[in-house]
Amino acid sequence: MDPIPSEAFLAAFPGPITVIGDRLRALVVEVIPDAIERVRPGWHLIGFDAPRGAGERRGKPAYFAYIAPEGHHLHLGFEHGYLMRDPGRRLEGEGITRQVRWLTFVPGDEPDAAVIGPLLVEARRIALLSRAERFEEAMRTAGQPA
Repeated sequence: MDPIPSEAFLAAFPGPITVIGDRLRALVVEVIPDAIERVRPGWHLIGFDAPRGAGERRGKPAYFAYIAPEGHHLHLGFEHGYLMRDPGRRLEGEGITRQVRWLTFVPGDEPDAAVIGPLLVEARRIALLSRAERFEEAMRTAGQPA
């Protein structure tokens, strides 16, 4: 099956959601130029992977972020968001999911690169950690305010 282009995937949503989705896609690529973008139709989202170096876990990319549009809003999510540094306490999802965290955008919102950029960098950093390193990170941050 041929991959679905992100533009075609987003075009199925209302115009204002498509506009935000396109802006978020551009921000991800601006902040993480080597991000690998692909539509994951089974998950109903656009996922972003971070490539690894040749010696890092056989080069398998690490899933770090996604854009999940819905009819009335859109999420920019982070796979290991529960471990991310979030000094502005902007990430949603605590108490809803164990691992994933996200930002929500509604029509008229303008994604702020100054807020989103550091979160993308942090999401990529966490995703590229080994499972053991993520466990250590979780132990270090357990019980501490985010």
